[in-house]
Amino acid sequence: MEDELEDRVLHQTYLSFMKILSRFTSSVPFDTPVSYLWKMVRLYLLRSDVVVFTLGLIIFFMYLQTIELWSRTILSRLSQAMSPISAVQRMKFMEGSEADKQSWELKGTLSAAYAIKGRRMHMEDRFIINENINSTGISLFAIFDGHGGEFAANYAKDHLIQNLFNKIIELNAFKDGKTISTPVKESPEEPKEESNVNVERKTSFKKSVSTADDTSKKEITDPELLAQLSKARPITREVRPTAKPVKNVAIPLSSYLDKGKINFGKLLTDEVLAADRLLVEAAKRSMNVAGTTALIAIMEGNHLIVANVGDSRGVMCDSRGNAIPVSFDHKPQQVREQKRIEAAGGYIAFNGVWRVAGILATSRAMGDYPLKDKKFVIADPDILTFNLDDHKPMFLVLASDGLWDTFSNEEAVKFIKERLDEPDYGAKSLTLQAYYRGSVDNITVLVINFLHNQITTASVIQ
Repeated sequence: MEDELEDRVLHQTYLSFMKILSRFTSSVPFDTPVSYLWKMVRLYLLRSDVVVFTLGLIIFFMYLQTIELWSRTILSRLSQAMSPISAVQRMKFMEGSEADKQSWELKGTLSAAYAIKGRRMHMEDRFIINENINSTGISLFAIFDGHGGEFAANYAKDHLIQNLFNKIIELNAFKDGKTISTPVKESPEEPKEESNVNVERKTSFKKSVSTADDTSKKEITDPELLAQLSKARPITREVRPTAKPVKNVAIPLSSYLDKGKINFGKLLTDEVLAADRLLVEAAKRSMNVAGTTALIAIMEGNHLIVANVGDSRGVMCDSRGNAIPVSFDHKPQQVREQKRIEAAGGYIAFNGVWRVAGILATSRAMGDYPLKDKKFVIADPDILTFNLDDHKPMFLVLASDGLWDTFSNEEAVKFIKERLDEPDYGAKSLTLQAYYRGSVDNITVLVINFLHNQITTASVIQ
């Protein structure tokens, strides 16, 4: 009885609503096509039984679609699990293609990094963790934030880091009066089994097939950059591959030694500029306009040396919890950078943010040959050196600008400080939090933990 009473009340309510609606529309003359159509809809389609039946059909089809999606996913997983393929093949199959990867992570002895593609179509960030190179006591960390494609970031990761790796080993032996042949770096894809480094790879970055001699690859992916370059004829019309390839002049090892110690500032400057010259030459041959920032940190004993090109950024947390910048962004609107650009005949324009020639949001970068040839953009790194005994730091954060678009230095330091007990020292949490805050860029965060003294035993590259 109660159910019937509720049904009658509901039915009467619906009828009352329709009567009110019909009275509201009764002022419209019924001889018009619109009024006639409305009368048909009201008499046949808006009946209570028709509306309920239609909603039931919609819910039923939505249910079928959901069941089909679930069953397809479950069946695909079962078929993968039961297929007679090796464990390694199954892992690669489940990872999917390189374009499908969303995140990358790596953990060293006392450092960790986490990176996500985020809301971008392509992942153009690259990072390096290389602890205690060949037992020299020297560690190398880097972040490269590519733009306009992966070409420049891959080139810097593969060539610049390899050259630094070799030079560090040579110089370490040279200062001790030893001579060695060209060192061979351990393959990052095949770490030695006896290594005591705890390497945790969710996926690995795509290994670059682009070399200095690669002239066929054309991966210009940034539509905004392409659109601006097409308009900037004064910049691009004179850009042609040079007749002769650039050759770097060999610099004696002794020039990098100062009172028996390696001058890492000079080494970083020379290697970055040398790599940039070769990168620009390779980019011209393949007509690739990509560029990349470079943030490189070298640690030896109690000394930290940071080289920065672009707007990736490093921040150190001292013993008091204060945020100490270890690099400063290169932005076109900065007085120093604007004067340099204008002195070279260029200009800056506001296009969402301030940009060099209305194109590039950072005033220094590796690559970007259309702007590099006009000297509007340069690759000269700023070098900052820190004595860690003066600051007694808890940790160091290196990150691409995908993080700094949503976090200030102080916010990032506070966030990591509360999460240093996590397995990756808070790198993953900070990366994901930047994404949740709305960062639209690739995001890479690398954290170096100083609470357990200096890094001593690992050698890892990602």
